Amino acid sequence: PAVREIRILCCQTGAASSGTRQFITSHYPTLKQHNPDLPILIRQAKGTPARIFARFERGQEKHVEVEGLSSTDVASRLSQLLNIS
Repeated sequence: PAVREIRILCCQTGAASSGTRQFITSHYPTLKQHNPDLPILIRQAKGTPARIFARFERGQEKHVEVEGLSSTDVASRLSQLLNIS
């Protein structure tokens, strides 16, 4: 199924979300450049555990926990999430 939306949730100050914040800083521009029509939403809120959600066609959603992972590991988990469709 085709990916319709990606949502990245994390805490803007928590240490466990630092890898996710680094992923956003380093990978978001490239992701958006290669997928200009794909909504990529970033939600930061205090105390929010780091997670990435993917919404596929027909409303199907899947997510992965990325709390405490490095930027590289976050990229790897996102890739796995998008390939399990």
